[in-house]
Amino acid sequence: MTRFMTLDFAAGDRADLRAQVRALARRPYGYVVTPNVDHVVKLMDGRVSRAVYDGAALKICDSRILAHLARLRGVTLPVYPGSDLTADLLAAPETEGLTIAVFGPDRAAFDDLVARYPRQTLRFLEAPMLTPGSGEWIQAVDAAVRADWDVLLACVSFPKQELFAHALKAAGRERGVALCVGASVDFLTGRQQRAPKLFQTLSLEWLHRLLSQPRRMFRRYVIEGPAIFGWFVRTEVLSR
Repeated sequence: MTRFMTLDFAAGDRADLRAQVRALARRPYGYVVTPNVDHVVKLMDGRVSRAVYDGAALKICDSRILAHLARLRGVTLPVYPGSDLTADLLAAPETEGLTIAVFGPDRAAFDDLVARYPRQTLRFLEAPMLTPGSGEWIQAVDAAVRADWDVLLACVSFPKQELFAHALKAAGRERGVALCVGASVDFLTGRQQRAPKLFQTLSLEWLHRLLSQPRRMFRRYVIEGPAIFGWFVRTEVLSR
């Protein structure tokens, strides 16, 4: 593991990280979070429960910006965006023996995913509009606890997906691994477009999303996101 900004990030290259995820699928239940800048800022300022992140079996860095900041401290932070992790797992022959449940996308998106990955065993889990703690939420948690899956792709908005994965543990899910991977299925089925490779290589995927969805992303990237630099100074400079 690699300690950075109070979080223990998973170490290893992409093949190693996929192997760690597959191993979790055969063990007592655990879940994987994929922190990015937005997640870390909200964790630091208390808008996301520390217990939810501390309870994760793996924390896989989803942000090249975090990796650049880590490099300033001489720390190597492997980056494996949740969208890439999801795509690679679904494409890997090693995953074909696992049952993969999909929670979040609607039935049409799920059917598109099945058509794209016919060799995988995929299961659809209904995901109504969820408010944590509501009756629908409790029913959805109970249904996911009882469902047959080795891997659960939790693809609802942050931090609901992390809260949901954490709730499965509290509700007694016995085995398998839940991956908190946001819009990954939307990217794979073409409902959303990822940034071009050039933007990704230059660590500007956030800029592409801002330009593509300015009203939705302005607050996240322009107002709240820069707070990461202050938190970096506090946790990685002043605290040492």
